[in-house]
Amino acid sequence: MRNLNQFTLTDAVKDSFKTEEGTRLKFLLETFIEHLHDYTRATNLTHEEWMGVLNFLYDCGKISTPERHEFILLSDVLGFSALVDMINTRGGATEGSNLGPFYLDNAPEKDMGADLAPGRDGVIILAKGIVRDILGKPLAGAIIDTWQADATGTYPIQEQERGQDKYDLRGKFTTNERGEYWYTTVLPKPYTVPYDGPVGDLLRAGNRHAWRAAHLHFIIRAQGYKDITTEVFFENTEYIDNDAVFGVRKSLIASLKPVKKGQDIGVPLERQPDAMFEFDFVLAPE
Repeated sequence: MRNLNQFTLTDAVKDSFKTEEGTRLKFLLETFIEHLHDYTRATNLTHEEWMGVLNFLYDCGKISTPERHEFILLSDVLGFSALVDMINTRGGATEGSNLGPFYLDNAPEKDMGADLAPGRDGVIILAKGIVRDILGKPLAGAIIDTWQADATGTYPIQEQERGQDKYDLRGKFTTNERGEYWYTTVLPKPYTVPYDGPVGDLLRAGNRHAWRAAHLHFIIRAQGYKDITTEVFFENTEYIDNDAVFGVRKSLIASLKPVKKGQDIGVPLERQPDAMFEFDFVLAPE
């Protein structure tokens, strides 16, 4: 009979999994078990604390829905998401940033130059740029999947009970033969991450603010290239230096420039913008 104690238990748990030698699964699982057990021993975790962690995770699952993923939010505020993004950014490619808890993969396809914020008040901005590979070649047919908060810092998906269409302020654009994209939308405002669940309780317990710097979300895809999930921020705006989910990177900050009334933008648009920014995305080969 094995003599299990707090020091031999870790190897016993690892040995109980009959995963194939040399596989990524075996490495990930065994490393996780080692770190979890080391953390438990190092902190002398009590039964009350152990149960508190389990109840917290249960509450995260209970509040989660297909449209609100509390575990993604938890990953974001702990810097886990940011760290994974940093580790997985390919050399020469646009840096990754947070997916966030409100992504929907079936946003409507839009024509180039469309406005994502028809009828909405706020500063109307033109987003434009080129999708390239790491050698600078424009990528035709790349997909720009974008979503955002509105001019009050609210995502439409959060207001469905008020009759708001969850697909507002979302769209997918396909780059032209020169790799170009352009569209108009409303300038988003800073907002707090969802604060009404267990992650909000954690932030309050840690005396942390929940504010995110204003940003636009993007997923960029092109055949033969690694997808990029990222965000574009705006210089000289609030929370750039202390974003609640650590999403800001210097390379992801764009400069907004005013657009004069009647100014020729050079591209067809559904709506006249008040300001514009240019941001090029760079994809690395798969």
